[in-house]
Formats: sequence, structure tokens, C-alpha cells
Amino acid sequence: MFGVKFEEIVSMENLLEAWGEFLAGKRNKSDVQTFRENLLENIRLLHDDLVAYRYQHGAYYHFTITDPKPRDIHKASVRDRLLHHAIHRKLYPFFDRVFVADSFSCREERGTHKAMERFRYFARSVSRNGTRTCWVLKLDVRKFFASIDHSVLLSILYNRIPDLSTMWMLERIVSSFTGVGTGRGLPLGNLTSQLFANVYMNELDQFVKHRLRAKHYIRYADDFVLLHEDRGALIRQLHQIEEFLWNALQLRLHPKKIELRTYTSGVDFLGWIHFSDHRVLRKASRDRMFRRLTEKPTEQVFSSYSGLLRHGNTKMVSEELANVYWMFAEKE
Repeated sequence: MFGVKFEEIVSMENLLEAWGEFLAGKRNKSDVQTFRENLLENIRLLHDDLVAYRYQHGAYYHFTITDPKPRDIHKASVRDRLLHHAIHRKLYPFFDRVFVADSFSCREERGTHKAMERFRYFARSVSRNGTRTCWVLKLDVRKFFASIDHSVLLSILYNRIPDLSTMWMLERIVSSFTGVGTGRGLPLGNLTSQLFANVYMNELDQFVKHRLRAKHYIRYADDFVLLHEDRGALIRQLHQIEEFLWNALQLRLHPKKIELRTYTSGVDFLGWIHFSDHRVLRKASRDRMFRRLTEKPTEQVFSSYSGLLRHGNTKMVSEELANVYWMFAEKE
């Protein structure tokens, strides 16, 4: 049962605690420093606008990153991002209890490593430790964040959140951005977008787990896989998922990213190629890793990538990464 009150979300106490979380890693940003100069007054004004129902979400600053393909990022003002944090810290615990166990994106104590371990566990279970064929259906939603339908998202939120004041605030945030066409899209730069995306795709998770009764299903953001010993069963589930995504969520699968193959032939999932007895780093993931390390050859970045590489068969890549780090770090 939903038990979060609007007053709790917009309280000065919650906004101040959210500020502490928001500030991590952003202290030197000029817009953050400007907001911080009159911190209490700025937070009080935000609080007053919210409780008086005067709040309006501001415009976004747009820029593009390459990761490895170009991605459009829309950055909200510090004031609005502070509110996103305040909302997330109160709503996330409620929704996290609603989500299925096998969704792994943007959730505490979950991530790509746990998703990959779950994938390996499912593959071994379906194949009975390699004694029978395990088929893997891999799917990807086309232009996911840009295609999320605002009316569908708000309808899902209304079904979960009975508090009209909270919904008034969430409507302001959802409608502040338009992606592909009017009334569609969530900005990649918003913390609330991560939560809303999981709320949106939870409808698919529930459908696959409870309507299709798929036992071996894993989702990470808009990438998901189903494993089965029967190839025909996966083809039938593919058609049912396509129909559900469009009819219920107004989403389409990416036609060029529908893959159905055996586990032993290698499955590309979460940046790795998974085989029955090992996994290797995808070339695009490897290239992105080396590019980022040359751009920012810090010990933190190097340690992060070194830890990632320990999850696969990457002895040569690890040695090459260390050489690149020491070569570029010496120049800093």
C-alpha cells in the first residue's frame, strides 16, 4: 500500500537531505555553486512554490555525448534536479517493492554483474548444466526513453499513487519534456527518469512473469532476454511481447536487435559475449573502456574498469588496460 505523503516529499527536511545526496560529485559545478550561495533561501522558495501549487518545471540544457553512439542528454536546472532527488528518495523504496526480482537496472544492490550472474544461473538451469540446448531470445526496445508515452506513464502512476497532490507534482515533471512527438519522451539526465522508466517497464515484467509465466527472464533497462529449451516457445512469446508492448505501452521492439540463438553459440548481453563455459568483453565495450581511460586516466577510472574485467576471461585485455593507464597517467 502506498504510504508516502506529498507533505513528506516537499518538506524542508527532505529537501535538505536530498541536497546532501545531490551534491555528491557536483560541488565544483558553477550552477551548483550559484545555487549554494543562497541555499536555504533557494530551498525555502522551492518548498513554498510546491506547497502553494505554484511550481513549474524549468527548461532543459541540451548536449550530446558519445557512448559509443551519440546520445542526447537534457540537463535540468539545479532547482529542478534537487526536487527530482527529493522525489526519488521517497518514492523509490515503495516502487522497489513492486518490481520483479529479475529487473536489474537503476536499483540498489543490483547492477550489471548481478544481472550477468543471474543470466549464467538461468542458462545452466535451462541447459541442465550443458546437457541440452538452451535457446536465448534477446530483445531491445526501439528508442525507449524518447518513446515513453506520457499519458500511459501517468495512468500507471495514478494506479499506484492515490495522492492527488503527489500526482500533480509528478505531472509537472513528466510533461516538462517532449522527445519523439508531442506527449512522449523522458530526458536521460533526470534521476526521476530512471525511476519512471522502471515503473513503465514493470508493466512488461509483470506481463512476462505472470501472464506468459516465463521462468527465465531478465531485464536491464530496455534490454531483456528470455531463456527456454524450446525455440518455438520463445518465438510465440516474442509475438505476444510485441503485441503487449504496442497495445499497453506504445513501444516497439528494435527490428534489427531481435536475436534468437543458442547459448553455446554466444549471446551478446550487457556488454559481454556469454558462452557456456566463459564470457568475453564485447569489442564496442572494450573500445569505449580504452577511450574513456585515455581521456581520464585516473586511478578511480582504472580501478573501476579493472574490477569490471575480473568478471570475464580478460587476462590480455587487463594487461593492455594497465599499460595504457600507466602510459597516460605519467603524462598527467
